Amino acid sequence: MSHPRYLIDTNVFIGLEDDREIDPNFSKFLQLASKNGVKVFVHEAAKDDIARDKDANRRRVSLSKFEKFPAISKVRGLTEVQLVEKFGELRKPNDIVDATLLHTLSLDVADFLVTEDRKLHERARKHAPELSDRLLFVADATSLLRSTFEPVDVPIRYIEEVEAHTIPSDDPIFESLRSDYNDFDPWWKKCVVQQRKCWIVTRHGGGGIAGILIRKDETGADTDATLPGQKILKICTFKVGPENRGIKLGELLLKQVLWFAQSNGYDATYLTTYPKQAALIELLEFYGFQQTIERSDGELVYEKPISTARLIVPSGATIFDIQRSNYPRFSTEPFIKGYGVPIKEDYHDELFPELKDVRQADMFEHVGLSGGPSRPGNTIRKVYLSRSPANLKQPGAILVFYKGKSNSPPSQAITAIGILENMELAHSTKELMQLAQRRSVYSEAQLEKWGATEDRPVKVMNFLLAGYFDDPVALADLQKIGVVGKHPSQAIFQIDRAPLEALLQRLNLGFDVL
Repeated sequence: MSHPRYLIDTNVFIGLEDDREIDPNFSKFLQLASKNGVKVFVHEAAKDDIARDKDANRRRVSLSKFEKFPAISKVRGLTEVQLVEKFGELRKPNDIVDATLLHTLSLDVADFLVTEDRKLHERARKHAPELSDRLLFVADATSLLRSTFEPVDVPIRYIEEVEAHTIPSDDPIFESLRSDYNDFDPWWKKCVVQQRKCWIVTRHGGGGIAGILIRKDETGADTDATLPGQKILKICTFKVGPENRGIKLGELLLKQVLWFAQSNGYDATYLTTYPKQAALIELLEFYGFQQTIERSDGELVYEKPISTARLIVPSGATIFDIQRSNYPRFSTEPFIKGYGVPIKEDYHDELFPELKDVRQADMFEHVGLSGGPSRPGNTIRKVYLSRSPANLKQPGAILVFYKGKSNSPPSQAITAIGILENMELAHSTKELMQLAQRRSVYSEAQLEKWGATEDRPVKVMNFLLAGYFDDPVALADLQKIGVVGKHPSQAIFQIDRAPLEALLQRLNLGFDVL
């Protein structure tokens, strides 16, 4: 299999080549690419971006450094009208460059597009969703290269709930916070005195903190949030160390926040950030946070309402968009289909590591809500690979995962529930890599073993992990309520409405499912 090809946007090129200190992920990205023979390209259209720089000296230097990378040429005769038709309205010259990069990606001239431009990610998600998983922030591209060519254990061991005073004030996780906030040390002292609750993700082997989230309970009368409610969860600090970005720590910590808020009856949650934190903002907006305030210093307030009411899909709305923006709450209206997804033990342990140790079956302990450590189920967005004949065509459909006969309990039981994002076909290892590698736990060599071909394509099912059953639903119970027959299917199967409702009634996720 040929190595993947990465196209870098102008903002990445500038980040690698300007005279400021380079983000460790930027330099690591180039180092890994060079070490493993991965080609990194720029696009000829990037010259148009550089040419608009009014600083003549900087423009000259940037153009000279542009030549360090092989360039992908423009498509002859490609018009702005054609780009608008495929990728939406183009108001500024830079939008044309963005659309040109997406068009190049659609031609498979490059496998992945690396960009820190949040609006470009947004454009892809809105106008070319089939490409959106192939757009990567630098940190994610670095992580993907590392997992593809240098498979190692993720350097994270636990999420723990701790009190602020237990964390050394000189931990490296605080370095950039001090540089961004002049009053950080007095504020941290207040957190210590108040024994604020924190969630931390520690590096494997005890090498310090990889990520931290500091929370605070507020009331409607004492909050900066604009959303109504009397029980508000403020995220005072949401920080992932630069060297640990791209291994889905941000998504893991956000899952912690949202599952906790949903399960504990909060009315809203919110945090503040700055526009430069593009990857965090992209993550927040995907899961339904909305910007409500922009302060004079540029700081942005992002808020998300939390509800325990049954979720209704508004008329004309896209089911999946409603499901993701209300995550972890999801709709189960009668027109939303349900499917059983059989999964072997090994893959079940990979996808749902929080359930691997069945001696600790309490869901809330596994996500850190009881104050103990848990295994990191490192993503919300996951991928399931299959050759099942089923074609799932309703984004937003409900998925329940049936763990087959296993050496470790639970065996032959439904354990987890998810929401379908989409299902696509990979007709080659290259396509499988493009479609699945960003979310999967597999290396390039493992994906190659699937042997995807035109005649034997592999189904790539993207989904959101919505939650776990407190008590896995065993085979005998599944047969009793009609979810499965005498012999459970080895392929993905649709579940009729009555047994689906009987199954959903066994969930306890902090909101009215039915």
